[in-house]
Amino acid sequence: MDAFLRALALVADPTVLLTVLAASIFGLMVGCIPGLTATMATALLVPFAMFLDPVSAIASIVAATAMAIFAGDIPGTLLRLPGTPASAAYVDESYRLAKAGRAGEVLGLNLVFSAAGGILGTIVLVAAAPLLADYALSLTSFEFFWLSVLGLSCAVFTVGDNIAKGAASLLLGLLLATVGRDYTSGWPRFTFEEPDLLDGLPFVPALIGLFALPEILRTVRARPQGDVVTMRQGMRIFAGMGRALVRWWPNFLRSGAIGTFVGALPGGGADTAAWTAYAVSRRVTRDPEAWGKGESLEGIIDATSANNASLAGAWIPALVFAIPGDTITAIAIGVLYLKNVTPGPSIFLENAHILYAVFITFFLANLLMIPLGWLAIRAAVPILRIPRRLLMAPLLMFACLGAFSVENSLFGIGVMLGCGLIGYWMEANGFPVGPCVLGMVMGRLVEENLMTSLIKVQGDLTRFFERPVATALAVATVLIWLWPLLQRLRRRWAAAQ
Repeated sequence: MDAFLRALALVADPTVLLTVLAASIFGLMVGCIPGLTATMATALLVPFAMFLDPVSAIASIVAATAMAIFAGDIPGTLLRLPGTPASAAYVDESYRLAKAGRAGEVLGLNLVFSAAGGILGTIVLVAAAPLLADYALSLTSFEFFWLSVLGLSCAVFTVGDNIAKGAASLLLGLLLATVGRDYTSGWPRFTFEEPDLLDGLPFVPALIGLFALPEILRTVRARPQGDVVTMRQGMRIFAGMGRALVRWWPNFLRSGAIGTFVGALPGGGADTAAWTAYAVSRRVTRDPEAWGKGESLEGIIDATSANNASLAGAWIPALVFAIPGDTITAIAIGVLYLKNVTPGPSIFLENAHILYAVFITFFLANLLMIPLGWLAIRAAVPILRIPRRLLMAPLLMFACLGAFSVENSLFGIGVMLGCGLIGYWMEANGFPVGPCVLGMVMGRLVEENLMTSLIKVQGDLTRFFERPVATALAVATVLIWLWPLLQRLRRRWAAAQ
């Protein structure tokens, strides 16, 4: 109770509240710009978070991402251009409904069910995280090593059909994580006698480069497209909302649970949660004829509930095991480390007030989504008429400023530009950037637990399978590695029958 009251006082501080408000507005602006992602919003916030206290820094990330995920529905409905990947699952259905004169209704449902999904995911986070933390305190470096490897393995298999490219991206991230002094001996690795690399590749400039710069380059090269749909219903976005809540609450609970579960899987993310909930909704719907004709709201409600619920779910492994649930929590973990707050089970003992402040911020951000989202919808049409190219120069300026501010050196800008070109090439050739970032964040964690365990047992690898939990995690990891081979063998066996 003392920790909760202390957290409440921290969040009630005017500086924190103003930070949440500013980050919310920023997240809405980024989410409304088609193609820009919640991850990019988070990456651009990191340089500013460097100058904030831990609670304000994490609160800004939580608020901006929640708002950006919802705001991505606005251009998806009006332009048929999803603002974020999490809106892509239902963009066609939203656009059809908007063309039929139901844009206000669709955006109102997106707003209310996004906020409700975020609150549901937060309730699960508050309930599950402390219980898992009590158990996690009994884990050793062996379990954390296998858990980290399992998280990295899961991340590869959630990036799409091309597992090889996902694995290559992950390996690149792990390679970049080895830059700097060796964990055990302190010997420089891959530094090329550059003093700025002795402490590793600067995380923030690399992050900004991998996510922000490729999007800026793509936008500058792309041709303008899309038309704004007129909202024939005006701004009556809450009309009939009570009936909708009564009718669709089973869908909301089911999809909220799916979103929270998918978000808790390392590498899952809001877009995966939205696609999963949308697919389940289409499979179990009682009115399949209405789908794809601009007549059904069911898939939209399911997917928009799931993508916001997944944001809180992703914080469960991030806080309890220091394993990112998605790229956003990967950035947040990096920010926590920069603020000398170590995520993991010990955070519940050493920094419980910061943890409770994160929980309170989640509730605050999702409640704040209703009024700010309403204002964003009112302002959507004139804002979306601004050419995206006009926004890229200010974004590039902020990206360079953020990369420079970390070390007060041009070296950070060089890292950002180099990683930006790598990220642009990767995305242009189908290599996902997410696993690379996860590898950079978790590579050090894997190495530390591996080397600690090897020192404990003096190199005896059999001891990695001695404890029951470690053995179970190892078996699960190996099964994930073998899963593509097992699927191929099963298809060949079925074809031979």
